[in-house]
Amino acid sequence: MTLNIGIVGTGWFSKVHADLLSGMEDVKLQAVCGSSRQKGEDMASAYGAEGYGEITEMLDAHKLDAVYICVPPQSHGAIERALIRREIPFFVEKPLGSSTEIPASLLQDIKEHGLLTSVGYHFRYQENIARLKQLLSGDKVGMIVGQWMGGMPGAAWWRDQEQSGGQFTEQTTHIVDLLRYLGGEVTEVYGMFGNRIVHELHEGVTVADVGTVSLKLDNGIVANISNTCVLPGEVGQVGLSFYNDKGLLDWNPDRLMEVRSGDSKEYANSGNPYAAESEAFLHAVRTGDRSRILSDYEDGYKTLKVTCAAYESAKSGLPVKL
Repeated sequence: MTLNIGIVGTGWFSKVHADLLSGMEDVKLQAVCGSSRQKGEDMASAYGAEGYGEITEMLDAHKLDAVYICVPPQSHGAIERALIRREIPFFVEKPLGSSTEIPASLLQDIKEHGLLTSVGYHFRYQENIARLKQLLSGDKVGMIVGQWMGGMPGAAWWRDQEQSGGQFTEQTTHIVDLLRYLGGEVTEVYGMFGNRIVHELHEGVTVADVGTVSLKLDNGIVANISNTCVLPGEVGQVGLSFYNDKGLLDWNPDRLMEVRSGDSKEYANSGNPYAAESEAFLHAVRTGDRSRILSDYEDGYKTLKVTCAAYESAKSGLPVKL
């Protein structure tokens, strides 16, 4: 059967998903909802779909099997509620919000309806992450260190703490999520953030541009994740490293390095994790089999709780227990 899909959001990431969906068999992108009808129609026309400016108008006009939500962190709430009321499965890009308040209430509604959901933590679907998970099985990890070091994105909402939730919640969330997925659940968070450079270079910057967060996991592992958005241009470093008595496992989006007793192996990344996460979600929509979905709304909410706790800790100067 052909699945009829809608997309909410018209930014770059919406187009990434739309391109993938348009290339899949038995999948039809029927409708696009933008922040205005014009934006919805402009994007929809490239895919032979119809454009809308209101979610309810789109849902009234089409019988959709699933909807993709690709909107900034501050825009969540009404979109999800409209889909939950109609019991339409949805895929939502990370993070689930700029704070935990709205996602916490949405999660209760999702659970009450037993609604099928998936969250866009695409790194979980990388072949190298599956390989890393296998390599870690049986290992007693001592420490984990992660980073997301890059530049300041151009979107005005990203630079506003209230709208984006800050770099640790909007961007570094991917590393926090992999920490949970590969290392274990987080029980305590201690965050420190600072404003060093970008608020002097750009107007309206309220997000911190440097930060470091220490985390304690329920299994005793100690971790640290740092981030910055002060770097110029294409300079950057993103990754996660695992240290134990056998050696080092070092992952970044392009490759996985295994260093054991002086011997090292490198695995280049292959496959498309964005395609893999969509295939897992659409398989569940078709069959009801959710086993391929590696992060649902409840799981994504756990990652959001950790990132928001880091800011709470930074404000108070005290560790936050989860």
